[in-house]
Amino acid sequence: MSKDALDNANFYFETAAKELGLTRDVAVQLRTPHRQVKVECNIEKDDGSIGTYVGFRVQHDNSRGPFKGGLRYHFEVDDQEVTALAQLMTWKTSVVGVPYGGGKGGICVDTRQLSEGELQRLTRKFVDGIYEVIGPTTDIPAPDMYTNAQTMAWIFDQYAKYRGYAPGVVTGKPIELGGSLGRSAATGRGCLFACQNLLGALGDTLAGKRVIVQGFGNVGSWAARLFAEQGAKIVGIADISGGYVNAGGIDVESAIAHVQAHGTLEGWTGADAIDGAAIVTQDCDILIPAALGGVLTKENAGDVAAKIIVEGANGPTTPQADEIFTKKGVHVIPDIYANAGGVTVSYFEWAQNMQHFYWEEEKVNTELERIMKNAFTKLWAEATTRNIPLRTAAYVVGVGRVHQATQLRGV
Repeated sequence: MSKDALDNANFYFETAAKELGLTRDVAVQLRTPHRQVKVECNIEKDDGSIGTYVGFRVQHDNSRGPFKGGLRYHFEVDDQEVTALAQLMTWKTSVVGVPYGGGKGGICVDTRQLSEGELQRLTRKFVDGIYEVIGPTTDIPAPDMYTNAQTMAWIFDQYAKYRGYAPGVVTGKPIELGGSLGRSAATGRGCLFACQNLLGALGDTLAGKRVIVQGFGNVGSWAARLFAEQGAKIVGIADISGGYVNAGGIDVESAIAHVQAHGTLEGWTGADAIDGAAIVTQDCDILIPAALGGVLTKENAGDVAAKIIVEGANGPTTPQADEIFTKKGVHVIPDIYANAGGVTVSYFEWAQNMQHFYWEEEKVNTELERIMKNAFTKLWAEATTRNIPLRTAAYVVGVGRVHQATQLRGV
């Protein structure tokens, strides 16, 4: 999957580079990561044995501002996956116009095998290995898969031992340590705004639309809740335990409560259980893949019923599937715009940390809506003027801005 992720990221980049008429020299310069760090993380486990893990931090581009991107703890994390995701972050921050570059990191670990104490020791050990290359004006990590506000709190504390009080070193922190109101819902809320912006451009609204959400972690559960609040009907959800469908509409709060109590949707009785992989081809108007990458492929794209796909996850659609969707007239709202709500509110959190002045949640949500609207206006103009899909338009905007910043700064 990781090599595929890098190949896919490069494919979409090359498509935009061609559309922009960039020379080969410039394209290679923009695509090449600035720095790749790989560190050994040894910890003493609860049973007295030594656990050895490998951590990564890839800093892709900082022409527009400090590197910015999440940290994931997953047993499939490797250097190629992290490099692909760092590149995506460069284009994502550029698309929504926040003053960052792209970075990404992770540790190759199965978090289910570690206690909370072991996770804390591992996180602190990772910071020991990378503290010299992160910081509020250098590189600002954030939560990603299997990391959360608590993980960020540990990073903030361990970094402070080297550099002193610097809440802006990470975002996605607990509110008590300088986190921002509205951050936990931000990625899901950004998906909502992205979808509403597209529907508005098409002369439509969300009212009564049947929505399926694949992935029911932070992004998927918030998206399901927020879409339902705006009048959509959630007819299917899925997580690692399987898929759940109810044509009459799912009680999202009931599903969220079950996950909070049991860890997954397994055993939930609010909908009919189906095979998890089949959820993406169920009948609906809007599909939100909000879990892992590579779930929409040439094998299943032809069977996808949705007319709009909102990419809550990073890289859920392969280039072959993308081509099928374009031919079918399916609107794919690409990840580098659709799920940019998270990094946008991370930017708000960072700005609050740097100023030591904090915002009300209403302001956070209003500013997020404004930024998502402005970004969509630019994407839609590129898509319609150039007659290209939204994904290519997003890359044209993102890559174009990074190219301009790079030119202005010099080689």
